[in-house]
Amino acid sequence: MSRDKRLVVVTPKFFDDATISFLEDHGCSVVLAKLPDGKADAAATEEELVSVLADADAWIVGHANVTLSLLQALPRLKVIARRGVGYERVDVDAAQKTGKVVTIAAGGNEESVADRTLGLMLATAHRFRESQQQLIDGPGSILIGHDLYGKTVGLVGLGRIAQHVVRRLRAFETTILVSTPRPTCTYGKAMNIEYVDLDVLLQRSDFVSLHAPLTPATNHLIDATGLARMKNSAFLINTARGGLVDDRALLASLKEGRIAGAGLDVFESESELGLAWVTNELVRLPNVIATPHSGASTHEGLQRTNLVAANCVVAVLGGEQPPAGCLVASSAYSVS
Repeated sequence: MSRDKRLVVVTPKFFDDATISFLEDHGCSVVLAKLPDGKADAAATEEELVSVLADADAWIVGHANVTLSLLQALPRLKVIARRGVGYERVDVDAAQKTGKVVTIAAGGNEESVADRTLGLMLATAHRFRESQQQLIDGPGSILIGHDLYGKTVGLVGLGRIAQHVVRRLRAFETTILVSTPRPTCTYGKAMNIEYVDLDVLLQRSDFVSLHAPLTPATNHLIDATGLARMKNSAFLINTARGGLVDDRALLASLKEGRIAGAGLDVFESESELGLAWVTNELVRLPNVIATPHSGASTHEGLQRTNLVAANCVVAVLGGEQPPAGCLVASSAYSVS
């Protein structure tokens, strides 16, 4: 490979040809990393990552853990571009210390995750899983579900994805409650939403949908106490981050019928491997619809996030500011 081109190493799977062409047209060489045993980058060891990234100028990353020791072993690396919007697996302080730029793919996956959120609401309320099982097992009684239409939906958080959810919910003539640390009156009036505190939201909502980032302050935001505040006819939807919910408490609530069901795309066991048994039990419950953190994984969503990440790489390697909303860490730019 000619070193007059910048080397971009891509470790997540499903990277499309159009985005590769975009990078090549902007003076980059692209390598789609092949990790041992077909691993996803989240499962790669630091040694394996160093091996594939040793000559990289830029790294487009999926869910790998980005640590200080890893970054120190990659002096050539200039930019870590997350294909996604969460960056809790990236040591931002380490990136600052080692002079790296960290970006996210803001604006790439909101539509896909918003679709998944509504899909989980409908699937849990209409009891899709249980109804299909009735057909598999043989003739049985028709199961009676619930409408989303006309219900009260509580959104915890009001970021980009939640705002797309709000627009979709308006078609169902729902009452929308929002709990957020930064309510915006103008947006609230325009979208006909009501800002309330979390306790009120849990008590009033027929559907509770989580859209908050995972931080020390939001870990177990929904715990046994919060679940006890929900209606026993309510559904919990989580397409954000697993740690927002105490999954052990959720399992107990579902088993004991204290809430009606859950639609889950994320689980605590993604970061706490010792809780895999909880996930295994949750996904086997008849009133749970579960998907494997794949809400953003549509053909269209991945193409969008690939291209946003690529735009971040091209901008940083060219000495320019990354696209709006994408910059997470840098000593060279101001982070908004």
